[in-house]
Amino acid sequence: MRATRELSVYLKRPHAEQLRFLRHPARRKVIRAGRRSGKTSGVAILAVEQFLQQHRVLYAVPTIDQVQHFWSEVCTALREPLAAGYLVKNETQHTIDLPGTEQRIKAKTAYNADSLRGDYADLLLLDEYQLMSEDAWGVVGAPMLLDNDGDAVFIYTPPSLRTLHRTQARDPRHASKLFAAAQADTSGRWATFHFASHANPYVSQAALAEITGDMSQVAYRNEILALETAAVPGALWTLDLLDRTRVPERDVPELARIAVALDPSSTSTETADEMGIVAGGKGANGQGYTLRDVSMRGTPEACARAAIFLYDALQADIMVGEGNNGGEWIGTTIALVARDMYAKQERSSPLVHYKMVWASRGKQTRAEPVSALYARDTIHHVGTFPALEDELTSWVPGMPSPNRLDATVWLYTELLVEPEPKHIRAWGR
Repeated sequence: MRATRELSVYLKRPHAEQLRFLRHPARRKVIRAGRRSGKTSGVAILAVEQFLQQHRVLYAVPTIDQVQHFWSEVCTALREPLAAGYLVKNETQHTIDLPGTEQRIKAKTAYNADSLRGDYADLLLLDEYQLMSEDAWGVVGAPMLLDNDGDAVFIYTPPSLRTLHRTQARDPRHASKLFAAAQADTSGRWATFHFASHANPYVSQAALAEITGDMSQVAYRNEILALETAAVPGALWTLDLLDRTRVPERDVPELARIAVALDPSSTSTETADEMGIVAGGKGANGQGYTLRDVSMRGTPEACARAAIFLYDALQADIMVGEGNNGGEWIGTTIALVARDMYAKQERSSPLVHYKMVWASRGKQTRAEPVSALYARDTIHHVGTFPALEDELTSWVPGMPSPNRLDATVWLYTELLVEPEPKHIRAWGR
């Protein structure tokens, strides 16, 4: 492309999926794409094209770090007219202007919807929209387009358990619902686009494979394949259930009891599977509140120290641990480590109120009463626990149950399902 005065503009060649949304005539576009799929580079191309057509473009993203990718792309594309002084750039405000006109590209943060106020645009680009408040569009964004009958593009990656805690939205799935509504639109005003990370021919497939190697299947579906989280058939928990019952810390009532639950690995070695270590409380209202998940892989001593630190930090009343499948060792280890920590003045007592529990029933039979308590809005997660919630929502009875899930089942079996114990064994004497 050429700008006025024969100054060159250097736009990247869009890949096929970018080209689809760049050339589509819809006035409202919702793009659901995977990480590193080229979605931000694509909207940077769109921003420059619209700017050169004498439009005013506003790009918004939740944090300043996320601004940099887009800003680098547009500055690189316009480097020749910028160097010639034909365009004016303000690095502090992240603006590029054609002096004497309303033409502008501006990039800013919109983690707080109010930060969008005081501007207007012919084209509004809301990137990482799933992390923004709904008000970024409904209260601020849509009205700013009225005067110029402007266009809007929403770019998002389906929220995963790893990102849910970062959103400012009241409904963490508001972007997904907007996508669904746009899909159902028959007026031609709205259009939807979906592509995975693999659609980007410029991304290193080796690097992509390395990134995805550490992801759970749920996170891989969300963040790489850009697929919405679907309920796993037969699972006792769903993400919708966990979202519905989730509460912020300020809504936790006074707790009558607090417990730390352990689900030890079947072998007491450093290379064993991780130990589930989950803490929660029973409120004065009779409901359960999951407070911490510090599950880890490590030596028996390291796991015991983590559990005891959590027990002390929360001033827990009891620690429970499964004794099946060779788990008897953890009670002895807890006692030894507690005494050692006391000797080193790392805690004020050598005692831990520890209760070994034995599974006399199958995992499904033990899990179902706890799942039912969730379904009755009786158990709440205080914040988001990505790894734990991944296990809960992906486990189907009959599969080997993971450690965080088992620890959660033991936690609420102790706090809510079984009668409160009259006697608790104190380990560590």
